[in-house]
Amino acid sequence: MVTCLDDSTSDLVLAELHDRAIPAVRFDPGADFPAESRMSASFGPAGMSGLITTATRELRLTDVRSVYWRRPTPYRRAPELDERIGRWVSDQSRYGLGGVLAALPGALYVNHPWRIRDAEHKPTQLATATACGLAIPPTLITNDPDAARIFADIGPIVYKPLWATPTQDRDGTAVNVWTQSVDPVDITTAISGAAHLFQRQVDKVADVRVIVIGASVFAVRIDGAPGIDWRRHYPDLSYALIEAPSMLVEAMQAYLSRFKLIFGAFDFALTGKDEWIFLECNPNGQWAWFPDPIPARIAAAIAHRLQLARGQQ
Repeated sequence: MVTCLDDSTSDLVLAELHDRAIPAVRFDPGADFPAESRMSASFGPAGMSGLITTATRELRLTDVRSVYWRRPTPYRRAPELDERIGRWVSDQSRYGLGGVLAALPGALYVNHPWRIRDAEHKPTQLATATACGLAIPPTLITNDPDAARIFADIGPIVYKPLWATPTQDRDGTAVNVWTQSVDPVDITTAISGAAHLFQRQVDKVADVRVIVIGASVFAVRIDGAPGIDWRRHYPDLSYALIEAPSMLVEAMQAYLSRFKLIFGAFDFALTGKDEWIFLECNPNGQWAWFPDPIPARIAAAIAHRLQLARGQQ
């Protein structure tokens, strides 16, 4: 399990693996390496072999059956190194240890880190969703203020960030950039300074997050959000497991197949006409905050998939 220490989502899967008596090692390369762990990987005609040794465990690379890749800490420089040398050292770890972890012989990845990276680009998500038969809102990605104004004149639009870059306000306080409605009068020449994603606002009655792990599908209807972005209103939300239409399930699985993913967290807007409008798919999305018994069922599905050998369903 490649993730940070305070990842509650991984905690649930780890507990499920322990209940199944499946040996598992939790490792955070960005935080644990090189100060608290050692890695030696050998390459030759027989392939790759070697060891990763932590403070409490020894892991033979050839023994790894599956990898649950969640949210590892970014590689960082040791405090005693200056920024220039520290950046060089952290890059060596990222490409050395990171490359080894991404090349474990015969291992099944949920999901492979390079496939996660590929699937995180929203333009590619939208193009792939359309190709797989999923309905999307009309979307414009631009740095042209005139194009944005023309798009806004057609009807209500929202803005959403293309990437969740950590940012701060002028006081240094960490802030999130949420999906929000756009007033056309606020579209200025400042737009020309970066790419922006605008979408036609969906007239929705609820949101749905669908967790797909191979053939297992968990569609959770989310009601009660007073605003556009339900993530801003957790105390107001209610959740219910619902059945996703079979054609939609086929389209989601085709989407994951195109990106070579096993896991995906799909977000849909549900309209009053029972239309499911694709908004995005997070290849490493969250689900642990759902009320019981939903997280336990998802954790069991992920643990089952990790327990299998590559190529099994």
